[in-house]
Amino acid sequence: MNSHCNGTGKQLVTDFYYNNGFSELSLETKKTTVQQRKQHETSGKDAEDESRLPALEAAYSSILRGLGEDTDRQGLLRTPLRAARAMQFLTKGYHEDVYDILNDAIFDEDHDEIVIVKDIEMFSLCEHHLVPFFGRVHIGYLPNKKVVGLSKLARIVEMYSRRLQVQERLTKQIAMAISEALQPAGVAVVIEAAHMCMVMRGVQKMNSRTVTSCMLGVFREDPKTREEFLRLTRTA
Repeated sequence: MNSHCNGTGKQLVTDFYYNNGFSELSLETKKTTVQQRKQHETSGKDAEDESRLPALEAAYSSILRGLGEDTDRQGLLRTPLRAARAMQFLTKGYHEDVYDILNDAIFDEDHDEIVIVKDIEMFSLCEHHLVPFFGRVHIGYLPNKKVVGLSKLARIVEMYSRRLQVQERLTKQIAMAISEALQPAGVAVVIEAAHMCMVMRGVQKMNSRTVTSCMLGVFREDPKTREEFLRLTRTA
């Protein structure tokens, strides 16, 4: 028992974990360990957010005063704090990691046809003007003996969209994350979004939509496979 308290014991435990010795533990032990790690990470994130909150709140107060507003009037008394908390939520993806999201939801499966999850709702903030852009994400991949829990694809979208973004980078980040985690034969991602920086300001074009795509592997190399994905994701 004492060996777990010294450096050697810690190294043995680390080696045991990273060499898949973890898989020998009972299912209940796995769940408990994962839950404890998530609770620890969540606690650390919450503490970090709280420590940064006063600076964010002060920054929003400064912005309001710069606009000529009276930050002491009733309607604005708590606005800087609310805005600071909202911004932390809208950028919470910086605290998340794709492998923590996928967790143990990658499964061995002899399936060699396209898997598609389409019309995933997406909300993000344009990093140029800090105003929203939102729309739908279509994801497809061609498995290579492994599949992922379908909800995890939506969670990957959520993780990367909850950061300051441009749509082009967001599209590629989603595709690359899936490709690196699953090593499939190919990945395809299409995003269609409306940008408030084009609707509320600037050219003010209400009905404009921006479409971006990222094709990897067989979806880039084989026109027929790419066309099948695009046909299946096309809105009726």
